Amino acid sequence: MISNLACVHPEAKIGNDVTIEPFAMIYKDVEVGDGCWIGPHAVLMEGARLGKQCKIFPGAVISANPQDLKFVGEYTTVEIGDNTTIRECVTVNRGTKAKNKTVIGSNCLIMAYAHVAHDCIIGDNVIIVNSVQLAGEVEVGDYAIISGATAVRQFVRIGAHTYIGGYSQVRKDVPPFCRAAREPISYVGINSVGLRRRNFSNETIYSIQDMYRCIFQSDMNISNAMAFIIENIPHSKERDEVITFVRGSKLGIMKGYSAGSEED
Repeated sequence: MISNLACVHPEAKIGNDVTIEPFAMIYKDVEVGDGCWIGPHAVLMEGARLGKQCKIFPGAVISANPQDLKFVGEYTTVEIGDNTTIRECVTVNRGTKAKNKTVIGSNCLIMAYAHVAHDCIIGDNVIIVNSVQLAGEVEVGDYAIISGATAVRQFVRIGAHTYIGGYSQVRKDVPPFCRAAREPISYVGINSVGLRRRNFSNETIYSIQDMYRCIFQSDMNISNAMAFIIENIPHSKERDEVITFVRGSKLGIMKGYSAGSEED
């Protein structure tokens, strides 16, 4: 199902049952997995790698050169997992020598006019809402949701199962399982709704809440909060994830809780 009006380079690798609509452009050194749909006027440039059952909507540009002055034409790619949807006019730039690739995982939804810059690493089941702008080398964990018109500065890490409110400016790392909003970006509670939707037990949710009370709502500094969590919070995968993330932060984590209740 490749339209005669589409421009597909003969060296591109196109899987089975792929639909390519009129005026789409697919360059050489592009791989498109089985069952993908490439909409009209979508552009897949050299280095694009699509998994199975992806949808690329009109006007999207995948694997254009990075907007980074240190890029000198080195070979890099964009890798997109299975069942991911890229909506209208999204731009996803290829990597630089920093990581050699930009990655978007499986089962993601990247909504219209979003930008994913060079060397970003986005996990599985992530939702990036309209007009979100990710600068270079941003990392986003699994199941994160970034609401509309949010801007994320370079090198920021956003943990798994987070929710970031719309119009936010994210300059600091956002640890896993949190909700973040306000200006400057701040902790506003844990993402309890998202965690329950993903079948986290009440016990696990309460444990996560206790950890972030230590980190964001107590008088302890980060080092003391980490020591308190290790000593007093029962061992779990979630506890280890929080500790590893916070200790590994190079930019520092977002501000703590400031006013109102956790459900504000």
